[in-house]
Amino acid sequence: MSSRKAKLPIAAFPSTAEVFPEPLGLVLIISSWNFPFGLSLEPVIGAIAAGNSVVLKPSELAPASSSLLAKTIPTYLDKKAVKVIEGGAAIGEHLLRCKWDKIFFTGNARVGRIVLTAAANYLTPVTLELGGKCPAIFDSFSSSWDKEMVIKRVLGGKFGACAGQACIAIDYILVQEGFAPTLLELLRSMTKKMFGENPRETKSMARIINKQHFLRLKNLLDDPSVQSSIVHGGGMDEDNLFIEPTILMNPPLKASIMTDEIFGPLLPIITLKKIEDSIEFINSRPKALAIYVFTKNETLKRRIISETSSGSVTFNDAIIQYAADTIPFGGVGESGFGRYHGKFSFDTFTHEKAILRRSLLTEFWFRFPPWNDFKLALTKSAYSFDYFGFLLVLLGLKKNS
Repeated sequence: MSSRKAKLPIAAFPSTAEVFPEPLGLVLIISSWNFPFGLSLEPVIGAIAAGNSVVLKPSELAPASSSLLAKTIPTYLDKKAVKVIEGGAAIGEHLLRCKWDKIFFTGNARVGRIVLTAAANYLTPVTLELGGKCPAIFDSFSSSWDKEMVIKRVLGGKFGACAGQACIAIDYILVQEGFAPTLLELLRSMTKKMFGENPRETKSMARIINKQHFLRLKNLLDDPSVQSSIVHGGGMDEDNLFIEPTILMNPPLKASIMTDEIFGPLLPIITLKKIEDSIEFINSRPKALAIYVFTKNETLKRRIISETSSGSVTFNDAIIQYAADTIPFGGVGESGFGRYHGKFSFDTFTHEKAILRRSLLTEFWFRFPPWNDFKLALTKSAYSFDYFGFLLVLLGLKKNS
């Protein structure tokens, strides 16, 4: 493996130092069901590239994908280096009782806490890729081209991404009061163009993963005060686990739909007096995995970057930051910690070991006891890179201080 080298100060010279990346060892990767291949293979690639052995546990909620991974990976990769273990929560709990050199988990915060608690028994380092409520700030646009472009990207970042069942999907929209009617009309119109008059007949709209999640989403809308805020959609088909694209206008902020991660095709719109109020709104809530900002206002962009905290900020698009392997992907605060993608995946599964090499040809005698003022003065000058002062002290031309 390559390493980074550097020279040391004069007091230790001639010496060199370097950072040597070494594998952490045996790694456990627990992936999620919504993007079962990408969320499994990308961390596996990083772990293998860093020289680790890997145990992968795919999500039992995507059994076909889990089975394919379990059958395919041993065909192409060394079985001694990479193993796939299928199973449900009981298997996951058993794996967490074992000792690992690193655990990489993708999922929700509830299970993330369980993983972190189990890891604490062995002081195992953990990467948590969680989620949260990712806001989209929607500024006013005057150009019809701009409006159409950003509306497509908003809807793609919400309903197109596994029907909103993605940690980086847009969770809700913040918009200025005066532009809200225009935004709503644009969303309604483009939703019909994308998914048709009867969305349940389209092949472009994903279904909900299972009945448990379907009922969870249904319960979010069962609150009468939330139901009354529905301005588009709301139709459900429990037998087929289908929920049509649903837009809500100003649901109660204390309702579950505005406190819990939605993870489905429900899109609340919250109106503000002015778009700059979005910064205070976002900062009053847990840190998001992603913030999306649709604006041409450069001042607002700078303020979002400097005055908010999130895993990432994307301007004038959504979701696509996940595909950029030159920037890290990961959360902050309740949206997770740790990062991966590209070289950052390698770094995540690596220990950067500090290496120092020292020559035996020379020595600085004044760094050893017994101490006196003369030795201390020489040491102080050397570590301050005060070469002239060092020479003066050595020649007795400078008083010890």
